[in-house]
Amino acid sequence: MSKKTTMIDENQLQSLVHTGAGFDLIRYSSLPELLGKDAPFILYYMGKNLARKSEFNEKESIISFFQYFGWGQLSLVKEKKKETFFELSGHVIEKRLHNPSLEVDFRMEAGFIAEAIQILKDTPCECIEEIDKKNNLVTFHVMNT
Repeated sequence: MSKKTTMIDENQLQSLVHTGAGFDLIRYSSLPELLGKDAPFILYYMGKNLARKSEFNEKESIISFFQYFGWGQLSLVKEKKKETFFELSGHVIEKRLHNPSLEVDFRMEAGFIAEAIQILKDTPCECIEEIDKKNNLVTFHVMNT
């Protein structure tokens, strides 16, 4: 097996056809069973790894990648010197949050955002997420460490 890393760009993502159902079943049902108690940690680092293979020019690129991945509508809410806040919303987020058969988290997305901001700012970053079911959104708080 080759260890060559292929970078992912927006043009490649635009050519993919996806439905969220298959992704959601793998992500929220199969992976947690397979990964066990380490699932949140591994998913966070899977997101970071995916971001390392992606090409970013600006924060708007992160927003585009979320759209192409089918992860929902990401918006930049606020930016401070050492902190950045994003919100994730949209129809797909509402459906995930209110599906009684799915126990959702957004660790992969948090890892992706942390690494993407780290790449853009060239400084170590971590990200935590807060789920707001009432308003159908997820807030990501990125901190430069």
